[in-house]
Amino acid sequence: MNIVIDGKSCTCEPGEFLLEVARRNGIYIPTLCNHEGLLGQGCCRVCIVEVVERGWSKTVVSCIYPVLNECEVHTNNEKIKQQRGIILRLLQKRAPQSEIIAALCKAYSAPALDKLNEKDGKCIICGLCVRACSTLGAGAIATVNRGITKEIAPPFNEPPADCIGCGSCARVCPTKAIEYHENETTRTVWEKTFTLVHCASCGAQMGTQEELNFAAEKAGTEPSTLCDACRKKQLALVMADVYSAT
Repeated sequence: MNIVIDGKSCTCEPGEFLLEVARRNGIYIPTLCNHEGLLGQGCCRVCIVEVVERGWSKTVVSCIYPVLNECEVHTNNEKIKQQRGIILRLLQKRAPQSEIIAALCKAYSAPALDKLNEKDGKCIICGLCVRACSTLGAGAIATVNRGITKEIAPPFNEPPADCIGCGSCARVCPTKAIEYHENETTRTVWEKTFTLVHCASCGAQMGTQEELNFAAEKAGTEPSTLCDACRKKQLALVMADVYSAT
């Protein structure tokens, strides 16, 4: 199926998300809450585009909009730039300390909206960190409260007992709202400091001991003392010995 994005003819599969089609064809659409490992967010609304289909025009969120019919798409016309600028300024009111949002506001000439009050910090409550923690970690953080008091936090706003220090939450955060510090021996996140474990063979960093224990428990094995690369080398040597013996 063919669609036209900003005057460019693009081939796509029915049901494919519009943002994916645009990116595959080298067409830039700004995003904040979109992450290739955690698709289906559609929270920040920065990736809006205009879709014209059968003579009807509508504004859609491209990261969760499935292409089902031939259509024409405008990602950066005046209408979309104006709407995107308003969205970005609203996000900046929530996260005024975010450098990436400030840069996007400048790029899209976002209106001032001076009558709206600002919150403090960098978080836009997109929920990526919560999804990452529940998918890759131990579910140590959650979205709490409602309305203007809504926030991402561990239970009772204290260092979460269930946190394994994997850092997945901080790595996926689009605005760098989660403080994350790491050196050769320790990693600190959510005001908890974890000791980092290194491969017994090559010395490569493997993660925190809590992270390794968590992964081993899920897999039903014992925590490994070797990194993935060294385990593969060890397995290759074992298989070589088996083949040579036969």
